[in-house]
Amino acid sequence: MSWTRWATPPRPPRKATPSALPPWPLFLLFSAYMDEVSAFQGSLFNTVDIAIPEVWIGGLLGSMLVFLFSAWACAAVGNSAQDVVIEVRRQFSEKPGIMTYQEMPDYARCVSIVAASALREMKKPGLLAVGAPIAVGVTFRFYGSLTGQEMLGAKVVAGMIMFATVTGILMALFLNTAGGAWDNAKKYVELGAHGGKNSEAHKASVTGDTVGDPFKDTAGPSIHVLIKMLATITLVMAPLFLD
Repeated sequence: MSWTRWATPPRPPRKATPSALPPWPLFLLFSAYMDEVSAFQGSLFNTVDIAIPEVWIGGLLGSMLVFLFSAWACAAVGNSAQDVVIEVRRQFSEKPGIMTYQEMPDYARCVSIVAASALREMKKPGLLAVGAPIAVGVTFRFYGSLTGQEMLGAKVVAGMIMFATVTGILMALFLNTAGGAWDNAKKYVELGAHGGKNSEAHKASVTGDTVGDPFKDTAGPSIHVLIKMLATITLVMAPLFLD
């Protein structure tokens, strides 16, 4: 039984519309955290002094969190893609008629591999987003109790949220813009520029797009979820960070 090959028309270049994190909802979540701490502590908490070494360390941890999360998200795409490559090679080996359009590929198997791999690979980034603020807040809470620094855990977590939010906004802009540029470069070459398809420029642009796609489709949009998750977790767990 043969199947018909569908012709795919060339796609137009991707529009340069990088998505950025809306700052106002994030600011409101941060303000809600400070109000929550004030309500539980019974005293006003409306400033975060980054001159305190521990608060500065919390801010650095928040910035590092964004980069680590982005790296794990990109690595997850690569691992999932490798699983699909192995499956496609297996199907080509066992069904040589696929190349001559005499046999149907097993699309369902590839979709199943991608879905299962996506759920498996996102465990680490998910646990990082949930566990990091709790671990930092509780650790510095006990450290503050030992050193006589009141509300140190809440202050460090506030610094962590601030730095993670600012870094996340800039990182999301970078990932979406850079990923879109790589994608546009490949499509530009495919339209005939610099030798067109199968040229050395096309091979280089395809290599670049393997980085651009995780940037603009996975890591960049996921940072929005990361920042919202950090703000929500700290808001819910605020009593754990207080003396």
